Amino acid sequence: MRASAFFRLLSLFIGLFACFSLGAVCTLGQDVGADIGGGAGIFRPRNPETKKRATKPSPVTKRGSASRTSGTTGAASSAAIEERADDLLEKGNQFRDARRFVESEDAYQGILKLKPRDARAAYGLGNVYSDQQRWEEAENSYRNAVLWSPSDVDALVALSVVLVQPRTGAGNAKRFADAESFARRAVQLQPKNAVAWDRLGVALQSRGIFNNETEQAYRRAVELDAEFPVAYAHLARVVKRLGRAEEATPLYQKASALAKDPATLNLIAESLQAEQQWENSEPILKRSLELDPRNPNALYLLGRMLVVYKRYQEAEPYLKLATEVSPRAFQPFNLLGRSYLAMDRYEEAEVIYERAAGFASPGDRKQLAGAFGFGGVGDGYLKANKKSSAARAYRRALELDPENKELEQKLSKAQ
Repeated sequence: MRASAFFRLLSLFIGLFACFSLGAVCTLGQDVGADIGGGAGIFRPRNPETKKRATKPSPVTKRGSASRTSGTTGAASSAAIEERADDLLEKGNQFRDARRFVESEDAYQGILKLKPRDARAAYGLGNVYSDQQRWEEAENSYRNAVLWSPSDVDALVALSVVLVQPRTGAGNAKRFADAESFARRAVQLQPKNAVAWDRLGVALQSRGIFNNETEQAYRRAVELDAEFPVAYAHLARVVKRLGRAEEATPLYQKASALAKDPATLNLIAESLQAEQQWENSEPILKRSLELDPRNPNALYLLGRMLVVYKRYQEAEPYLKLATEVSPRAFQPFNLLGRSYLAMDRYEEAEVIYERAAGFASPGDRKQLAGAFGFGGVGDGYLKANKKSSAARAYRRALELDPENKELEQKLSKAQ
């Protein structure tokens, strides 16, 4: 990071620390922020590794040439499958790094067609889904990876990360408890894994546990890796929550000094947004995008901040690019649709919501049916005296939420 950029970032955090020490609370956009989705997925798991292939001489048997030929053929077939799986794994990794997520997903899925219980492919799929904030699919893939390879610490940690992401609907309490369980298993398998300790702290925090164990998990992470900015930021937040705001200041300073990559900058920005410091996250996210202009998490977080401040036109290009980079992720489409709705661009909102519906979870589908979805589009059309369009939007909303009596009444009035 250039010196000038670093000092701007440091100055930003110093101002934030002063706000903390004075007990100030930024409430701007609090309700909106809670409603437009969180958990942008700043953690980026590393790619699965290919197996090292070694050529071994065929074993000598006493069963004659026919048996040897059969055994050799079977071994050759197995080796060919392994080689093909490794080739697909390398392609999946390369496509993921290039953010060609559709092709990456296809490559990992190709491995599972060859080897239906390949833990590396399941883990790779989880990574692709996680990158795009497709949390439910990521969870399912990581659970398979852990089931098929119970000692894979990378998969355990990644699963713990995904489980703490907030989602629409019930079940969060169970997921948070599972996140803690998987993080504990990871630190048991690798007691010197700093990331695993950090994720244990996050899992405890997600359950509302702000105590000595949570603090010590983060402290253990920074003891194991003194250059781990994410853990410093997490530790700063928990000691502040424990009433020791003065201790948070140097920890945030340490985190900002170590933040040199987009993922870490995104983490700091997301932490600021979680503290309702929306405006302070903007320069950090723009710095992240200077380093990586197509970073899906930075694009989404910046778009979310701009929507909170009702700067919808500014949010549009960031959210549009986020949907291009992550074409199967619900949240960027949903937020882009909300921006169009707020700008009275109902036709565009309807199109975007329709795309979002294609990969919405059951909870998301109800959300899409409401006032910030097709229901809101119908209201907008009705206000513009476009009754046939309003009826179409209300019918689509009812398809997503068939038990919604209010939508039935609105449709009746529009027809």
